[in-house]
This record gives sequence, C-alpha cells and structure tokens, in this order.
Amino acid sequence: MTGVHVGIGGWNFAPWRGTFYPPGLRQADELAFASRQVTSIEINATFYKTQSPESFKRWRDSTPDGFVFSIKAPRYATHRRELAETREPIGWFLQSGVLELGDRLGPILWQFPPSRQFDPAAMRPFVEHLPAAHAGVPLRHVVETRHPSFADPAWVAMLAEAGIAWAIVESEKHVLRGDLTAPFVYARLERNSADADEGYAGAALDTWAERVRRWRSAEAVTDLELAGPAPNPAARECFIYFISGDKVRAPVAALSMLKRLAA
Repeated sequence: MTGVHVGIGGWNFAPWRGTFYPPGLRQADELAFASRQVTSIEINATFYKTQSPESFKRWRDSTPDGFVFSIKAPRYATHRRELAETREPIGWFLQSGVLELGDRLGPILWQFPPSRQFDPAAMRPFVEHLPAAHAGVPLRHVVETRHPSFADPAWVAMLAEAGIAWAIVESEKHVLRGDLTAPFVYARLERNSADADEGYAGAALDTWAERVRRWRSAEAVTDLELAGPAPNPAARECFIYFISGDKVRAPVAALSMLKRLAA
C-alpha cells in the first residue's frame, strides 16, 4: 500500500544470519539486502551512541529509492531527570548528521524509560523543544512512553497540539492504545513468536493489517482503547515495526504483514 512502511528494528543481528540473511552474505551487505525485503528499518544504534555523518550517508546509499528509515533518538536526551534541559541535547543529535539520510529520513522516535511518569509541567518543555524542522528540513517526531500514567487526555492534547505522534505499542509492558495525535501512525509490535508460522500470531497480523488499511484510508479504528477523544478522520501515513519478542522471527512477521497489505 502506498504510504505504508513495514519493517524491523536494526539489521546487525547475528541470529538473522542464515535465517533471514542468505548463508555467506557479507555483514557489510546486510543493510542492502534487508532494505530490499522490507520497506523500512528503525535504526537502534543511535539510541546508544552518536553516529557520524559518514554512517548516515552510507546507510542512505545502501538502500533503494522509496525506502525509509526511522531513527531512535539518543537516551541522553530522554533518560534525564530534568526535561527542561533537553533543548541542547536534542540539538546535538540533530546536528550529528541525521539529515544526511536525505529522502530516506522518516520519523524520529523518542523513547522514555518506564520510570518516567506523566507530569504536564515536566513533559511540556520537552515537547516544545522538539523542532518542526532542522536546517530547513521538516521533521516528524514520535514519543513512546511506558508508564500507565500517560493514559491522560492532557497528554494526548499536548501531543496533538504539537503534531507529535504517540507510539502505539503491543507488548507485555504496555497498555495498547490507539490515540492518533499526528498526520502519521507509528506502531511497534513486540510479540514476535517462534511458535507462530508467520513470526506473529496470524489472527493478530490480520487485525493489524485491517487497522493499517483503515488508518490509511481515513476510516475509524474502533477496537483500540483511547486515552483521549476520538481522532478526526484523516488518511495517515503508517509506519509499522516488528520489534522485540522473539526477535529472530521479526523479519518473517514483517514479510507476512507486507504480503497481507499487498493482497
């Protein structure tokens, strides 16, 4: 489907060698291979370590036209006590070479630790520090929170006002909610399973595929709990990632989803 991007988290994962990656494939060629099987990849390395502009350029040049990366923003920006002090670290990250991805640049994911609770006074400065553009390039931001206190209409309203997405996450660690606060949807599906023939429960893949179709075609998705008011109908670009769980099965799950969406 046009405007739908489905993929995995990262590409350097040893258990994928000989399962997802063909035997004998050079590690240097793994991104080129993966980016021609799925349509997006969430870059995880940026969460732990500052990357060089050369790395972003190399990643861009290894992928085909139409491919899109999302980027996991660094923990030094989100895992700090005082979020009012995040303007500078956010700037450091954006100046590290992110824009070298060019037209491969998708959303930037800002992931908070499970200990971070919703406090409007604490969260508002962070939201306000996320720029709508950098060096003239429009940016899209998505925030993942893991503490149940964020299921608050005030949080939903804060994100919607800024046009920032709230990550939709299916896992044992999250309450699954479907609030839409941006012109795009960002879902992280974390129940990959070695026991599932398609890498994820078939019924769950069917359900998610139908939700994606509805989001993309401006139809309401009514089977997900909301923390805020029902979103306005609009056709939204969708980013769907198979992350965590039995990670070795993530590529199979992503390919299974792509097959459903192509039907």
